[in-house]
Amino acid sequence: MDYRQLTQEEIGVLEANSCWAEDWSRVEVAEAFKPYAFHRVLFYGDIRLGSFDKQVEVSKGFVKHAGINNATLRNVVIGNDCLIENVGNYINNYTIGNDCYISNICTMETIEGATYGEGHVVSVLNEMGDGNLILFHDLNSQLAAFMVKHFGDKQLKDALQRLVREEIQFTVPERGTIGNNVKIINTKEITNTVIKDECEISGASRLSDCTILSSKDASVYIGTGVICENSIISNGCSITNSVKMQDCFVGEACQITNGFTAEASVFFANSYMANGEACAAFCGPFSASHHKSSLLIGGQFSFYNAGSNTNFSNHAYKMGPMHFGTLERGTKTASGAYVLMPATIGAFSVCFGKLMHHPDTRCLPFAYLIAYGETMYLVPGRNITTVGLYRDIKKWPKRDKRAAGSRKSIINFDWLSPFTVGEIVQGKKILEALRQASGDNVSTYNYHEYIINASSLRKGIKYYDIALRIYMGAVLKRAQKEGFLGKPTSDIGLGEWTDLSGLLLPVSEEQRLVDDIKNGDIDTIQDILDRFVGINDYYREYQWAWTYRLILDYYGLSELTPQAIERIREDYIKARRAWIAEIRKDAEKEFAMGDVEQEVFDDFVSKLDHEVDYEN
Repeated sequence: MDYRQLTQEEIGVLEANSCWAEDWSRVEVAEAFKPYAFHRVLFYGDIRLGSFDKQVEVSKGFVKHAGINNATLRNVVIGNDCLIENVGNYINNYTIGNDCYISNICTMETIEGATYGEGHVVSVLNEMGDGNLILFHDLNSQLAAFMVKHFGDKQLKDALQRLVREEIQFTVPERGTIGNNVKIINTKEITNTVIKDECEISGASRLSDCTILSSKDASVYIGTGVICENSIISNGCSITNSVKMQDCFVGEACQITNGFTAEASVFFANSYMANGEACAAFCGPFSASHHKSSLLIGGQFSFYNAGSNTNFSNHAYKMGPMHFGTLERGTKTASGAYVLMPATIGAFSVCFGKLMHHPDTRCLPFAYLIAYGETMYLVPGRNITTVGLYRDIKKWPKRDKRAAGSRKSIINFDWLSPFTVGEIVQGKKILEALRQASGDNVSTYNYHEYIINASSLRKGIKYYDIALRIYMGAVLKRAQKEGFLGKPTSDIGLGEWTDLSGLLLPVSEEQRLVDDIKNGDIDTIQDILDRFVGINDYYREYQWAWTYRLILDYYGLSELTPQAIERIREDYIKARRAWIAEIRKDAEKEFAMGDVEQEVFDDFVSKLDHEVDYEN
């Protein structure tokens, strides 16, 4: 915008309206500037003002003329058609965009040493450890997981820190900025904070060294009593009701509310936090905590509902609309047993067998662990055929509230993938080996410190086999539909797979990225983010390479013939129908307990009846 000096006539109007300037020559204005909407304004330092011609809606149906009233400004640039009034202390060293409404605030300023929340190094998973995660505006769940996972590789860590620092130096503003169409009212203090377009801040207590990445299609709302320090808040977030947050990153479309406190933690993509507390927590996509007694500390979570410390009831809601229970820990059953349930959706299948006693052993996926006193019973594969899993498969994609243009974190919603199916293959082999070693004429089998009842082992093999046949048939069907059926043209994907907080990828591709960063073949942090996108774009191709080999091994084939394809298709349909039948049994059992209304049960069964529509 081009600026000019004030005319003597304009200065006269301003002074008549009780305005004053330390030096009127340092107050410059847009060509179309008119001085009549300024009252009781004090100008210090260098001031740049746009035009103030429009009406501003301050509440629904209530408009006021743009202008500045009752304010002290120092070294401030203000765009067109803003309304700024009742600034109790001052606005100092700030650039404010167009069409903003700022009212009843105390202080807004940029002071020396401002970081805007960028570049802080925090320690997640280990609250007393060295910093392992760098907070900055382009962080997503993949890059965060990548940083934390490879923290021990000093060469890689140094390279990542250098790339992030270069990104921050290139993008950091010289002083605090307010974007266009921003509304800030009844707020005490905003210091060293960048606020992007369309953000609304109402009643916050303090924002200090923060970046708020709001946008027109994914605005951010910050509400009453919020204190936020050294943190970054992404597009589409809502931070309300006396939240206290320090050294945190909040990803797209997250909600944090009702007095939740967080320190040195990260929250990604659609997470919901209320009432409780987080410290050094890595909360991946769709993490949730609802209760006052919940403390997420030093852990990594995704597709997770924390429950409360004394009330783990949520997992019981299976057909009803309140069900969240992808992961509940320490759930006490009516019989007095304690159940440990694994997360079973998307990229985030977790088996506690990896975490208890034998971290170096393969786990049995989709399993329950049930404790009776000192005895631990393992029920392998049980969660494959539950109502809860079925609902989770359907609900998570629908609950992604992120705007199409604001989806930094990658989320793969496949519940059966090379990552989870690889664990199923190993789990089935373990069960078959146990049965072969001990025979069929035993009542229980021992797996490390765990006991598996004979009936549970047989059913576990059955459930794993159902999942394998569903997976192979579904991938084969997609390959036929999309035209890549046949021997894969690439070996990428043949080995083990892993999960980077939502991104499913071959371990070989992750290692290739590690090598490229350490060898200096990656020039910017954006190159790393683009690599993640590229890997995700090739997911189906890599998946087919892995699945093609699985099909040959499972069916004992040397090539995929038309006869084999027809057999796989038939097995897929049979397995799918068997899966739905087991889920129906689980629903009927729950209904028989009297916990579910007839209408809810009928609606759920109707959905199961329509599953045949997806067979072909």
